[in-house]
Parts: sequence; structure tokens; C-alpha cells
Amino acid sequence: MGDVLAGIHATWEFDTDSVLIRFERGIRTPKLFQSLRERRIPHAALSSVTLTPGKRGTVVLHAVPRPGADPLLEAAAGQLKDGCDPYRLVLPAERETLAEYYADELRALLGADAGEPAERFMVAAPEAPIQFKAYDGRASFDGDRISFRWFWTGASTAKWKAGDQTFPVTELSGVEWRSPEAFDGYLRLVPRGAGSAGSLAAAEGGAPRTDAPPGPQAMPPRPTQADQDPAAVIFGLGYGPVHESLPFAAAVLESVRRNQSAPVAATAVLAGVGRRDPADIAERIRHLGELHRAGLVTDDEFSAKKAQLLAEL
Repeated sequence: MGDVLAGIHATWEFDTDSVLIRFERGIRTPKLFQSLRERRIPHAALSSVTLTPGKRGTVVLHAVPRPGADPLLEAAAGQLKDGCDPYRLVLPAERETLAEYYADELRALLGADAGEPAERFMVAAPEAPIQFKAYDGRASFDGDRISFRWFWTGASTAKWKAGDQTFPVTELSGVEWRSPEAFDGYLRLVPRGAGSAGSLAAAEGGAPRTDAPPGPQAMPPRPTQADQDPAAVIFGLGYGPVHESLPFAAAVLESVRRNQSAPVAATAVLAGVGRRDPADIAERIRHLGELHRAGLVTDDEFSAKKAQLLAEL
């Protein structure tokens, strides 16, 4: 093939074994597309190809991925709106004949197992390092660890008591992403052996879980509400938007699955974090003192947490 089909917001380049999708930049292009920039989709990652009428004199070429082939869609768990689906190419109606030609060409290249779920991720996830600003903290991922640093203005007392969190991907079984465009959106990490996080999300009206089943020795259930869970950050207006939090969730999910398929080496849980900035420690102690004076932290909790922070110097 080797041809190029330019549509609205994206251009598809057809190679012998894949489709390279390059997203346009501009104020009308969905921010998620701009964040992704480009994606290479192997033919083996596709389950079907459709061409349907679109809105206002357009047609839509849709390459449907196999379940489990793309970490981005696995993390999204069906919550993406059609306009933000990176597998949809919107074209002017006058290009329908050309689009039908490429749809037929792609269908002919689909494998015999196109209708089956993929055994592994076949589309690359966004690369680390990556970070975003949630309502109650800043989330960052360096490829090996996810860190949550709480904001004084948004984090709950439970999170302040727990302190800033760092999670090695080797200790996680999955992630849960609930779109910030829904009520009470959040990103929640699922530790290995944790209680059924999927049932918690379902109880809250959230998305289906995107993690592996819990281990045989399950830990006690985590807090039902994400704003009380130190393994979660919550979203709000302008905090954790789709184009920032979803690529983050996909990158973490891909890394978790990759580590699950490899032998897990013995690791020091948080020992590799290193020394903290003294100014940062002083700021944390100051905030802790404010919580103590407000009666939100007991004397014992204040002393224990202060000693823990000082030990990080």
C-alpha cells in the first residue's frame, strides 16, 4: 500500500504491516490527539474496519482494535467520546469512494485471529516520564515508579496523614481511570493482592476495572471513596483532563502488564527514592503542624509523622 489518506484532524499512512496515524495540531483538533501526536497500529492489532456516514457531509473510517491490543483503550474502558476516538478518521463525503478502497485493503490484511482478544499489548503506550496535575495532588511516572504528591488545598485529611506516596510498578496489578468528564473522576492504582477495586468502582457507578484479578492472599478492602484512598488522585474542573490523565494511565498500565509477564525481582519498596529536599521536608512539617493545631491529627500521629519526615533528610 504505502499511500496516505488525509482526513480532518489526522492523516493515515498505510504501510505493509501497519497504519501510522499522525494527528494534526490546531485549536480545533481534540487535545487528546495533540497529546498523542502519532501512533503506529499494526494490522495484527485490528479486529475490523468500518466506513459509516458522519455528521455534516462527512464519512468516518473506523479501524476497530482488538480487545486488549491497545493500553490506551484498555485504560479508557469505553469512556472515550466518539470525537476523541483515535481510531476514527473523519473525511469529507466526496472522499467516500477512496475511503472505501482503503477500508477494503485493510480488511484483506486482517489476520485469522482478528476477532479474538489480544494476548498482549500490540500498540505502544505513551512514553514516560509523564505527569499531570490532579485536584488533590500531582501525579508523576518515571517508567518505574508512580508518585503522588498531595496539595494542601485539595487533599483530604486521610491523604495528608498517609503522606506523599510512591508505588513501584512491580507492586501493582492494574489501574482504574474514571473520566474527568464524568462525575467524581479519578485515577486509582491497584496494588497487588488488593481487595476488589473493580467492585468499588461499580458501587460508585464507575468504569469497569482494567486490572488483573487480585492475588490469592487479598489485602483488606481499600477506602470506597477515591478522595480517601492514598493510592488514588481525584479530578476536577481543569484538573486531570482526558488528554493528560488518560495517556498517564495507559503508560502505567502498559508498564504494569509488562512487569507481570516478566519475573519480579526483589525490590526495596521505597528505598530507592533517595533523600528529600530539606526545604520540602520543612514545608511538609509546617503543614502537618497546621493539621495538628486544627485537631485533625492526634499528638501521637503528629510525633510519628514528624519523625518519619525528619528521617528522610
